[in-house]
Amino acid sequence: MNEKIIVHADSCYRTAEQKAASYFASLYEQVMAKTYVPALTEDIRLWKRSHIPLQSWFSLLSRGKGKSDTKNYYRHIQWLKHTGKLDDYLDRSVSYIYMRDLGKVMDSPDTQARIQRLAADIKHRLIHSTATNRGEQPDFISLAGLYRWAQKEGVETAAIWVIEKLRLVSTHIPEEMNAEHAQRKLIKIIVGVVLHVIEEMGDERSPAERARRLDEAIRLGYSYGLTYPFIDDLLDAQVLTDQEKAQYSDVIRTALLTGTVPELGEWSGTSKTMVQFVHAELREAFEYIKHQQQPETQHLFFEQTYVFFHSQELDRAKELSNSTYTNEELYIPIILKSASSRLIARSVIRAPEDEGFENRTFFYGIYNQLADDFADMFDDQRDGAVTPYTYYLTYRDQRPDLINPFELYWTVIVHLIHNVYHSDAKTREIILDRAINGLKRCKARLGAEKYNSIMEIFACGNPAFNRLVQHMVQKADDVDFLDKLLRDQMVAILRNDRKEKEAFFETIATAREQINSMLRLAKPDGILPMRETLIDAANYSLEGGGKRLRPILTWVMGVQEYGLRAQSIVPLLRSLEYMHTASLIFDDLPSQDNASTRRGRPTLHQVHNSATAELTGLVLMQKAIQEQASLESFDAKNVIALMQYSAQKTEDMCIGQAMDLNSKGKALTLEQLNEICFHKTGIAFEAALVMPAILAQVNEQEIAMLKTFAYHAGIAFQIKDDLLDLEGDVRVLGKPVGQDAENNTSTFVTVLGKEGAQKAMWDHYCLALEALKETPRRTAFLKHLMNYIVNRDR
Repeated sequence: MNEKIIVHADSCYRTAEQKAASYFASLYEQVMAKTYVPALTEDIRLWKRSHIPLQSWFSLLSRGKGKSDTKNYYRHIQWLKHTGKLDDYLDRSVSYIYMRDLGKVMDSPDTQARIQRLAADIKHRLIHSTATNRGEQPDFISLAGLYRWAQKEGVETAAIWVIEKLRLVSTHIPEEMNAEHAQRKLIKIIVGVVLHVIEEMGDERSPAERARRLDEAIRLGYSYGLTYPFIDDLLDAQVLTDQEKAQYSDVIRTALLTGTVPELGEWSGTSKTMVQFVHAELREAFEYIKHQQQPETQHLFFEQTYVFFHSQELDRAKELSNSTYTNEELYIPIILKSASSRLIARSVIRAPEDEGFENRTFFYGIYNQLADDFADMFDDQRDGAVTPYTYYLTYRDQRPDLINPFELYWTVIVHLIHNVYHSDAKTREIILDRAINGLKRCKARLGAEKYNSIMEIFACGNPAFNRLVQHMVQKADDVDFLDKLLRDQMVAILRNDRKEKEAFFETIATAREQINSMLRLAKPDGILPMRETLIDAANYSLEGGGKRLRPILTWVMGVQEYGLRAQSIVPLLRSLEYMHTASLIFDDLPSQDNASTRRGRPTLHQVHNSATAELTGLVLMQKAIQEQASLESFDAKNVIALMQYSAQKTEDMCIGQAMDLNSKGKALTLEQLNEICFHKTGIAFEAALVMPAILAQVNEQEIAMLKTFAYHAGIAFQIKDDLLDLEGDVRVLGKPVGQDAENNTSTFVTVLGKEGAQKAMWDHYCLALEALKETPRRTAFLKHLMNYIVNRDR
C-alpha cells in the first residue's frame, strides 16, 4: 500500500511540475519580449486617474485634511472616516481578500454583493472599535472579542479550544524564531479557513449547521496553520541542526506518503523537548484533518500537501554559494509552493472542486510570493536564503541568463490582469493598488536612498517604465489595505503583549519577594510560651508559599496607578495577607472543609491541632486590624473609612463561608453558586482594589467599576479553581485534586459541566475586561491578571 502511495505522490508532483514549467515558459517569453511594458504603461495610465487627480483649487484646498500616519491604526481609521475614504478603502481591502484567499473573480455580481456586505460589517466594527477603545487593541483581534464573536455564532467550545492551543504554541516557539510573526501567520490561516467556510456555506444554513461548520473550520484552520510555525518556519530558522532538520523532514515526508505520522524515535539533539511537543501537536492536527476528509477526496489533500512540502524542500535545499541554478530551478518550486498552499486550504475544508478557482490560484500564487520575497530580500540575504531576488543580487553580473525577478513580477501582473481576469477594470485597480502600495511600504521601510539604489539594480533595463512606476510610488494616494494595517497592528500587539506579560510576572515576582519578607510575625523577648506557639503557627501558615495575588494587586494599584508611596502602604499589604491566610486556616478546619494540605504542606490543624489553628486565625485577624490602624501617612478619615470597609468585607466573607458550609451535599443553582463565590472570592479581589483606592480618594464611580471588575474576576478565579480540582496536577496545585467530588460539593463544574464551566469562565473574563474599559485607568496589569486567572495551572 505504501509503495503505491509513494509512486502516486511522485507522479502527482511531476504533473504539477509540468504545469508549473509550462506557466513559467509562458512568463519567460513575455519577460524576454518586454510585452509587460506597453501593457502596464496603458494599465497605469487608466489606473492613475483615480489615484493622482488633476490639480484644482478644490484639490489644493482639500489638502488641508492632510495625510494619515498609516502606522497608527486608530488615527488612520479615524482619518479615513473623516476624509470620506473609508468605504473605498474597505472595498479594495475586502476585494483583495476575495481574490487572493477565496479565488473569486471581480466581475461576478454575487461576489460584489458579498464584498459589500462584509465591508459594511467591518466598517461597523472599525468605527465602534475606534470610538470605544481609546488606543487599545481592537476588540476583534482580542481574546475577549474572539470569545464574544464565538458566543454570537454558537462556537464557544471551539474558541476556548483554539485560545488554549494558541497559548501553548506561543510558549513553545523557540527564541531563535520570530514569535510574533509565527503567531500572526497561524492566526491568519485560521481566519482564512473560517472565511473560506463562510463563503462556501452561503446564507441559507440553519444556525445549528452554521455553528457546526464554523466549529470545524476553527479546528481545521488551526490544524493546517500549525504547519507554518512548526514546519516552514522551524525548518527555515537556525534552531535545529542539519541532522535534526533531516530527521524532522523524514518524519513529515513519511506522514504525507503513508497517511500516518510515524513515531519520533530517538532524538539526541538539544531541541528534544520542543520537538516532542511539536511532533505531538502536529500529529494531533494531522489526524484531525485526515479524519475530516472524505475517502473519495482524501487523495487531493495528500497530493497537494506533498507538492507543497516537496517544493518547499527543494527551495530550502538551495545554497546561495551555488552559482549554477537555472531559472527553472529557481522559479518552478516557487510557483508550486505558492499555489499549493492555498489549494490545500480549500481541500482541508472539503470544498467542491472548482476548475476556475484552481487555475486562478495556480497563476496567482507567484504574484504574492514575488512581492513577499521583494519585501524580505535583505533579511533573506542576511540569512543566506536563496530567493529570486537574493540570487539575482548575488550573480547578476556573472549570469546574464538570469531573469530579473522584478521584471517577472510585473509580467505576472500583466498576465493576471489580462489573461487570467480578462482585463477586468476592478481587478486591474486592486492588483495595481497592491503593487504600488508594496513599493511605498518598501521605500518607507528602507529609506529613499537604499530604495533608489535597489531600483537602479532591478529596474535599470526599462528606465522609462521605471520612471512611471516611481512617479506612482511618489504621488499616488489611496493604495493602502486593511490587511497590512491589521498585520502591523497584530505584530505590534503580540510584541507588546509579550513585553507586558514579562513585566507582569516580573512585577509579581518582585512584589511577592518583598511582601514575603515583611509578613513574618516577630517574637519579642520574654514572651509567654503559648504566645510563642501561636506566633510560630501563624508564621508556618504565612510561609506556605502563597500566590500573594491580593497584596500584589494592592501594591500595583496603590503605587503604579494611584501614585501612593510604596513604604506607606506596607501595613495595608500585610493586613490583606493576614486576613487571607486567616480565612484559609478557618476554611481548612475539620469542622469546615477538612483539608489535609494547603500550599503543598500539611494544613495547620494537622501540624498542631484544631484549637491552635482557630486561635491562630483569630490572631492574624487582629494583626490585620493593627496594621490598618498604623497607616499613619494617610488622612485619618480615609483610614477609618478603610477599616470600616475592611470590617464589612470580612463579615461578608464569613457569610460566604457559612453559605458554602450550609450548601454541602446540596444541589445548588448557578445563582446560588455565584452568590457564594462572590462572598468567598470576589470580595477578596474587590478589597485588594478598593482599599488602596479609598486611601487615594478615588471617586465613587471609578470604585464602582473596580467592584464590577472584581466581581467577575473573582467568579472567573473560582471557576478556574473548580476546573483545576477536576483535572489539575496535584504536584503543581500543592493540594489534592478531586476534593469537590469526594465531598459531594456543588461547584461550577458539577452544576454546568466541564464545558459549561469553561464557557462561564470566559464569559466572566469578557465581563471583567469590559468593566475595565469603563475606568480611566486601563492598567495592563489587570488585563494580564485576567489572562493569568484563566490560564493558570495552580
